[in-house]
Amino acid sequence: MTPQASENVLSTMRKDGSRRWLKPRLSHGHFLTARRVVAYFLIALFLVLPFLRINSKPAVLLDIVHRRFTLFGYTFLPTDTILLAILMLFLFVGIFLFTAIFGRRWCGWACPQTVYMEFLYRPLERLFDGTTGRGGSRENAPAWGKGVYFLVALLATAIPAHTFLAYFVGVDQLWLWMRHSPLQHPTAFAVLVATVALMMVDFYWFREQLCLIACPYGRFQSALLDKFSLMVNYDKRRGEPRGKMGRHVSLTLAPMQKTAPADRAAMDAAGGPETGTAGDCVDCGMCVTTCPTGIDIRDGLQMECINCAQCIDACDAVMTRLHRPTGLIRHASQATMSGETRSGMRFRLLFYPALLCILASAWIFIFMSKTTADVTLLRDLGSPFNILDNGRVASHVRVKITNRADADAQYTLSLAGLPQATLDAAENPVVVTANQARTLAFVIEVPANSFHNGLCDATLHISDGKTFSQDVAIRLLGPFGQPRSDNDRHEP
Repeated sequence: MTPQASENVLSTMRKDGSRRWLKPRLSHGHFLTARRVVAYFLIALFLVLPFLRINSKPAVLLDIVHRRFTLFGYTFLPTDTILLAILMLFLFVGIFLFTAIFGRRWCGWACPQTVYMEFLYRPLERLFDGTTGRGGSRENAPAWGKGVYFLVALLATAIPAHTFLAYFVGVDQLWLWMRHSPLQHPTAFAVLVATVALMMVDFYWFREQLCLIACPYGRFQSALLDKFSLMVNYDKRRGEPRGKMGRHVSLTLAPMQKTAPADRAAMDAAGGPETGTAGDCVDCGMCVTTCPTGIDIRDGLQMECINCAQCIDACDAVMTRLHRPTGLIRHASQATMSGETRSGMRFRLLFYPALLCILASAWIFIFMSKTTADVTLLRDLGSPFNILDNGRVASHVRVKITNRADADAQYTLSLAGLPQATLDAAENPVVVTANQARTLAFVIEVPANSFHNGLCDATLHISDGKTFSQDVAIRLLGPFGQPRSDNDRHEP
């Protein structure tokens, strides 16, 4: 005998532990129309973005192999880690602020999982199940429909999978690979096959369970939301107690205040009151059958709710047919639903914008402070200095020059602050190609009497002769000796 759970653990799991496959009914309304516009715009933007070019660069190119990230015409290099970190923090705090105000509207309207699931894969599934236009599930769907749906879904998956790969290698490289045999680029082909396989597992089999099990966003909502956040809510004061159609006597907006708990329980058990006052909810179940995550919104705020508003469209359609006011299920805060009045400004609505302003200011300041090149001074491996036969001290130094410009540049190195010092480099000036970095090793020779307690300070001047010029302080290591005077420092 299969053990039975006392209650449902997940909306996609029956009490005996078996999978409950969801095939939600499609409820037409102004929210669904708006979501379709947003979803297809986002899908088109995702497909087009890699092909757009800004300042002769891809709009988005995440070149992980060469550690270059191009975003809207600007290339971020490994030296821009702080900028990327601030940008990520800005996005996270922005999500916190958006969630505090509008709830989980991101999940139901813009999340890629929801967008592709509800506006690509489910429409294809309804087409081959024969339920397009009326929604719901078809029990006697033809067996061939599932096979054809799988093949069409596989072809549909290949398009965003190729586009996804273009974000990391560029459209030119992707087109080159597509015209040649996979044996010539096995790694890229393996990545593409893995991407298609993962997407098919997700959208064909795992489906809405990604939102319920894998995605942590729903579990964070207890910390991100408060009672004033806008969520999809069922108006219990207006809808309860529920009754069957045709058994309502009045449409009192707050029936729960006029009915004792014991009486409400008795009416619920009887399927609705024969006489007296009943709520506007006729218990048609449309809000449940249309929910893409399979929950009952009338049970209150739940982790599984993605704020897609399908239950609002379904309930408003029923209320309209029954000539009753719409909005029994609507976007509202828990405070509004419980009759509370909003008092004062919430702390998080002050803290999050202030933090966003600080992050934005820091990002802009660092970004505007960027020059056309980055210089990093490195110590050479091995002994820090050598004493030559002529008594001079040779210090081995390395410098890394990153050319941030879009054209090749030539950099000249020179010393300042040590008149008797010399700089010996195998290549000076050094040529660095666009958006690349080079490390140059060179030797600085300094008289032994220039060192004070084993230290000697100098300045390395680097310039391309045009727009870039930078002085880098160098502290050379040398032999310990008697403290030198200023006259000794300049003595030949």
